[in-house]
Formats: sequence, structure tokens, C-alpha cells
Amino acid sequence: MKIGIIGTGNIGGTLVRKLRASGHEVRVANSRGPESLSDLAAETGATAVTAAEVAAGVDVLIVSAPFQQLTGLKPLISEVASDITVVDTSNYMPVSGEPGQYGANPVEAIDKGQPETAWLQEQWGRPVIRAWNALSAQMLTEKGKAHGEPGRLAVPVAGDSAESKQLVMRLVEDTGFDAVDAGTIAESWRQQFGTPAYVTELTADQLGEALGLADREAAPKRRDAIVQIVSTWQGPVASQDWLLLCRAAARLPLAAD
Repeated sequence: MKIGIIGTGNIGGTLVRKLRASGHEVRVANSRGPESLSDLAAETGATAVTAAEVAAGVDVLIVSAPFQQLTGLKPLISEVASDITVVDTSNYMPVSGEPGQYGANPVEAIDKGQPETAWLQEQWGRPVIRAWNALSAQMLTEKGKAHGEPGRLAVPVAGDSAESKQLVMRLVEDTGFDAVDAGTIAESWRQQFGTPAYVTELTADQLGEALGLADREAAPKRRDAIVQIVSTWQGPVASQDWLLLCRAAARLPLAAD
């Protein structure tokens, strides 16, 4: 498959590595230009291009950028061919202990309950699939397993196009995780920060149950409480600490299965 990826942070860069390792053709771009991607391109065999070139001839375009930067990508996304599946991996985090540390600019519609990806679709003016948002960078990097291997963890995927969603679910499988159909974009709030599906490291059966347990009113309160706790800590936050906080907030067992 031919894939374009915008963003080379912890999630985007790892997706470049994993999808190339699975044999996909990958074009990659970031805000700093292709020269800044020479090492990643040499390591993986991906093609470093400008943002304007990243979607040329691809089947899927994955956008892995901070939520607060997504509306600024509208001019670029509007030029992407209508038959290309667009995927978003971001999360809305409107509260912050330190300016700019975790927070995005508040979005009234989301704060009133509109699913994050539904709002993003309105901004971009095109359908979007949501995937890889509900896992930590460490989980994506270190915890993928071969298909059928015991204890393989799962990733929720939401979208309104059955064809596009199945396409992305195959890519999720190629990154080392079982893909779980999380429903439509209207239901995608079930995989947002603060729900039992978010950064809790579950198998496919467990994830299916967690999606059903999601509480739409409680989720943003839990999200904000987690971020407020983290904002009082000194230094980087370990992935295991995020896992334990998210599992505790969702009232799941603290020890990962």
C-alpha cells in the first residue's frame, strides 16, 4: 500500500518505521522540510518529501500532529484527492498545568460534547478515520506482536466509511495490534482521552468491552483530572505512569493483563 504520513513525532515516526517494516511504500513530511528527515529516510527507506507532496499518489494519508495544529493543515488537506483515506491520530487536551505543555486551545463545540473527530471533519471538510490515538508511544513502539500471538493488544478504529475503515484496520494490524471496529465518528468519543479504551492496554475482547463501558459525561472530567495530576509532577512522565493513571480513572485493574 502507498501511505503518506505528516508528522514525525513519537507516534508518526514510529508509524513510518512499522509500516515500512511491513513492506508499505511510505512518503513522509513534517513542518521542518525533507532535509530534516534524511536520517529517518535512510533508516527506513521512506521517501522524505515536502508537505505539499506527501499525498501524491498515496492510498492513505496519516496525519500525526498535535491537535492544536490540525486546523492549520486545512489548506493542505483540502488539496488531497477525495479517494484518499485520511487518518487522524491526535487527542484534544484543553487543560494544562504549564502553558503549552499539554493543553490545546479550548474548542467550545468539543467541550459541549461533540466528538473530536466529528469537529475535525467539519474543519477539514472531508471524512476522517480515527486510529492510533488511544495508545501511548511506548505501546506503539514496544508492545506490538505478531498476529495470533497470545496477549496481543488492540487499537480502536472509528469512521463512517466501511471501506476506508477496513483499509486502516489492516494497517493497524500491520503495526502489531488487533484492530477493533469502534463504530462511526459519532461514536468515536468512546476512544477519547478519559475513557476506558484510552491508554489502558487491552486485548481485543477487553477493548470491545471497554468501548461499551465508556461514560460520555464522565470522560472529560477524568481526562482533565489526569492532566492536572500530571502537571504537578516534576520531569518527564513515564508511560507506565500514564497507563496506571488511565486505568485507575477508568476503574480498571491497575496491573496490565
